[in-house]
Amino acid sequence: MDLLRKLVDSDRALHTWLWASLICNMGIIVTGAVVRITGSGLGCPTWPQCTDDSYVPHGALGIHGAIEFGNRLLTFVLIAAALGAFISAVRRHGARSQLFWITLGVGLGIPFQGVIGGITVLTQLNPFVVAFHLLLSVALVVICVWALRVGYRVEPVAVGKGPRWLVVLTFAAAMASIWLGTVVTGSGPHAGDADAVRTGFDIEATARLHAALAWVFGAGALACLVLFTRARLTLPKRGAIAVVAAGATQGAIGYAQYFLGIPAGIVALHMVGLAILTAAVSWLLVTTRSTHADQPAADEDPALRAA
Repeated sequence: MDLLRKLVDSDRALHTWLWASLICNMGIIVTGAVVRITGSGLGCPTWPQCTDDSYVPHGALGIHGAIEFGNRLLTFVLIAAALGAFISAVRRHGARSQLFWITLGVGLGIPFQGVIGGITVLTQLNPFVVAFHLLLSVALVVICVWALRVGYRVEPVAVGKGPRWLVVLTFAAAMASIWLGTVVTGSGPHAGDADAVRTGFDIEATARLHAALAWVFGAGALACLVLFTRARLTLPKRGAIAVVAAGATQGAIGYAQYFLGIPAGIVALHMVGLAILTAAVSWLLVTTRSTHADQPAADEDPALRAA
């Protein structure tokens, strides 16, 4: 019983589980990319079994079967982390609290994500289903970041209506750029299997649209940093710094990926950057809020009022 209490019945335990859930959901984005760039997307050619007569891969499937099956097993790690976060949230924040519903949402989202992963196999890696599979993981990372903010009892900072809209638009631009990135991926060479169908879109055109939205996101992130620095709002400023740093790094990786001919190693690094960028921009979103007409923003200066 004492061990159980240590595992779930303290703020430290809650924070550990919340971090574990976030890291696992970020990690499976990267491992999913490894499956794709190694051509292992159909290493297990059916679902929920690996083959028609076995739930586990056999020797004939080779390394591709091991890679794909290993990625499937990670779903259970995500479920364990989500369950720990949920139980700890109930113990520390109570049933039907905000954190109860957030962690419940993550817990329900993971099996659903697994089902979509199965559909990607059953549709022979249809690029639009594969894109949806990735975007669900991105959504789960956003929710996990929200859970961390609530779990640490961090109150969102009132920044004013204009700056808050800028944060929302910056977040939206990041998500739109990520979505277009999945279209680029679905039009490119790393399909997960040599025979997988592609979108049929021109990869250069989609890559340029993806880059254009990334520049819109970058401009918004820089504007947030300038505003929050001038306003001396510490928490939003730190969030904006993280977003600018993650965005600049991800952009550099993206351009290197494009000009070097989409090498597998840089593609994997780009997915690491995607996971980090998603977490950073989500933190900026959930730690800021608008200001009501009768409530001034904390430490608000004329620059924010003008915005």
